Amino acid sequence: MRYLAIGLFILALASLAGCKEDTTLLTGLNDADANEVLATLQDDGIPAHKKVSKDGVSIGIGEADLSRATAVLNAKGLPRRRQTKLGEVFKKEGLVSSPLEERARYIYALSQELEFTLMQIDGVILSRVHVVLPEKVAPGEPVTPSSAAVFIKHDRSLDADLILPRIRQLVARSIPGLGVAVQDKISVVFVQGTMPAKRAADTAGNTGLVMQVLGIGLILLIVAGLGGLYYRRADLPFLRKSAA
Repeated sequence: MRYLAIGLFILALASLAGCKEDTTLLTGLNDADANEVLATLQDDGIPAHKKVSKDGVSIGIGEADLSRATAVLNAKGLPRRRQTKLGEVFKKEGLVSSPLEERARYIYALSQELEFTLMQIDGVILSRVHVVLPEKVAPGEPVTPSSAAVFIKHDRSLDADLILPRIRQLVARSIPGLGVAVQDKISVVFVQGTMPAKRAADTAGNTGLVMQVLGIGLILLIVAGLGGLYYRRADLPFLRKSAA
């Protein structure tokens, strides 16, 4: 009886330990990104919590939810890539930049600004913009016109056919050498993100709570059983004396 009780007690402790959120999913987030990740996971029925440290905010989840949480965040494009602003790209540090370096930084900054603007459209999960600007050529040589390639990953709420002309117009008016008349130089690709099948929130969210309640109940039953056994053994000599 004693060994059985000890075994059940260890099993209960193991079940409680298994319910703990002991896996760190993400680290070094800012508060806004952490809140967005936390809300997305909880909306999908994945229990999660955040912890603030000197290195930023980390997100913790149960080990059993790690695979699904990763898939959900990838489908949502989270955490979002930090966009570099024009002022940060052209911040002067060290030696004077060469014309080639200045050109590369300008193209990169222009792409970043466009990506940030496109991310403000409802339904856009991820955006990438690749800009090609004409090189300086010798007099009399043909000039290659500017062009751009845009990649948009979106959810089901975005109507690609409706938003396509607006994106082309936005990009055309943002890049030197382009215009409304040469929008054929702007290629836009839409890809709809695939979300994992959403599980029932009541099942996913309450599994850990149910396991904890069962574990606590099992421990209480074991304690009550051991207490009753001890009481009977302690009372047995008294009963024997009374019978004598």
